[in-house]
Amino acid sequence: MTAAPQVLVVIPARHASVRFPGKPLAEIAGRPMIQHVVDRARQASTPTRIVIATDDERIVQAAKAFGAEAILTRGDHRTGTDRVAEVAVHIEADIYVNVQGDEPLVDPGTIDAVAGALIEDEQVNIATPISAITHKNDIVDPNVVKAVLDFDGNALYFSRAPVPWVRDSASHVVARHWKHIGIYGFRRPTLLEFPTLPPGELEHIEQLEQLRWLENGFRIRAVETQYDAVSVDVPSDVERVEKIIREGAAS
Repeated sequence: MTAAPQVLVVIPARHASVRFPGKPLAEIAGRPMIQHVVDRARQASTPTRIVIATDDERIVQAAKAFGAEAILTRGDHRTGTDRVAEVAVHIEADIYVNVQGDEPLVDPGTIDAVAGALIEDEQVNIATPISAITHKNDIVDPNVVKAVLDFDGNALYFSRAPVPWVRDSASHVVARHWKHIGIYGFRRPTLLEFPTLPPGELEHIEQLEQLRWLENGFRIRAVETQYDAVSVDVPSDVERVEKIIREGAAS
């Protein structure tokens, strides 16, 4: 019998933030935000281990206080993927799932779907979720990253621009627009290669690290999900998340 793959969820958590210093420790509904992320990840069925990867001892101590595992990583990483890759150097697993540390409402089922894409198909080395865009304003919002796919469900491109662009609006063409959700699944050899890849012009222009994979010839499998990510980027987002939590508890 083949052993089940080891799936490690890594949650990058930087203490320094220009718009929201100390964001991972911001209190949301009586608990630090990073605890909400860990608790949601624990509800997923595929992870065999969950680790917080941080650059600050305060986050390590907070994690210990609520019973989570955290390790100190270098403070000079430019991307979350670089931080996850450092973890992969020290902790071996078959599959690594990068879960954003600023999404306290992350969907456990989406974590399982991303890991499942790699578990079910050995040809898939990178996977990431997408969800259908249902609001027109999101199509033109540069903060909503759009994904364009090929026939096999692999990403052709990610952009802040409204792609695909419907040139002839009078023809009543109905285009499907996909929102990219910032969760990633990797096989270990692929993840370890990321810090060695040269950043490309498209990554620099769009400020999207996932374009580095595409510019260097990798395929990214897109996994459809119903999850619509709610990130905490600035202090005012805390109240919005707390409202969602209250409404969920009351329903």
